[in-house]
Amino acid sequence: MDEKEVLDQFSKGFDCAQIVLSCASEILDIDNETANKVAACFGAGMFEGETCGAVTGALMAIGLKYGHYLPDDGEAKGLNIKKLMEFRYKFLEKYDSVVCKNLLGFDISDPKDAEKIHEKNLLNTFCPKVVTETTKILEEIL
Repeated sequence: MDEKEVLDQFSKGFDCAQIVLSCASEILDIDNETANKVAACFGAGMFEGETCGAVTGALMAIGLKYGHYLPDDGEAKGLNIKKLMEFRYKFLEKYDSVVCKNLLGFDISDPKDAEKIHEKNLLNTFCPKVVTETTKILEEIL
């Protein structure tokens, strides 16, 4: 997915987490509706500037692919953690944080900061780069 496609999805009302999880939906054998519903509460760092929505969308995808679901399955749990850490390492090679407000330099949940985010057009310039890079990293891991 490129930045133009991300912007197109933003214009349709989708958030970072939804875009990233939907991007992986075919690999995960889930439909876009399910992906969008599952990820709907995670954009903009859960709309609190916390963990970046693109990151949470990627972690959802990793969990769907590698997550353990049976009791006492240490091998599956270990693989899931390995993939999570691989994602985190690769993401942090590109960015200095996985936290939305740290990445943006402003807290989207603070009205004054949200105004600055909009003034600087970060949601249309910076965020598409993060989503695009996240989908690339995720493709390598899945």
